[in-house]
Amino acid sequence: MSETLDILVIAPHPDDAELGMGGAIMRFLDEGLKVGILDLTSGEPTPYGTPEKRQAETSEATKILGVPWRQNLGLPNRSLEPTLEARAKLAGVIRTTRPRWLFAPFWEDAHPDHVAATQLVEAARFWAKLTKTEMPGTPFHPERIYNYYCVHLKMAPQPAFILDISRYWERKLAAIECFHSQFIEGRSTEPPTFLERLRDEAAFWGKTIGVAYGEPFQCREPLGLKSCQNLI
Repeated sequence: MSETLDILVIAPHPDDAELGMGGAIMRFLDEGLKVGILDLTSGEPTPYGTPEKRQAETSEATKILGVPWRQNLGLPNRSLEPTLEARAKLAGVIRTTRPRWLFAPFWEDAHPDHVAATQLVEAARFWAKLTKTEMPGTPFHPERIYNYYCVHLKMAPQPAFILDISRYWERKLAAIECFHSQFIEGRSTEPPTFLERLRDEAAFWGKTIGVAYGEPFQCREPLGLKSCQNLI
């Protein structure tokens, strides 16, 4: 029996969850929420990675985040598609973990795997509530899908909200640095480096809400508030 979660973060590849919402994951955990990460693919092949290396990097990053539940759906990297078979596999995970909220990549991206991942999440969310099916678990429908930004596209995001991750920035950076094969090996050391750009982006989003560092999020559906007391 799978553990019941409050939040399921779905990532096309290992490292996408860390890049897009590593700070939010740690903040949610500190707030007492049960958070899990489901990587859809191994992320390999890449120029400096191997399946064994990526698995070790993911394990180290997961320890830094403090996430107790992380699994891999085993779908093909570079050719990820929202097929019926993949939809059923993901819906089965949703039905057994029963998260209140799903987090998926932003729906516009230059990376086909990221676009396919979001299409897959949206379809699987619907399928997870179906009856008279051979999928594991019982019917369940997560309340909402939120979208994190981890895009391979030069764009000016217009987020629905920005989360203060100031307390978690250093640990987020440490988790990202675990993926040495992706963000350090073969990367230019001329400033600004890839990691320096990530810091600058987080500082920009923090500035927009008056804090040190922030992470932006989007949602296709309207957001509702019971109170304005927690707004920055």
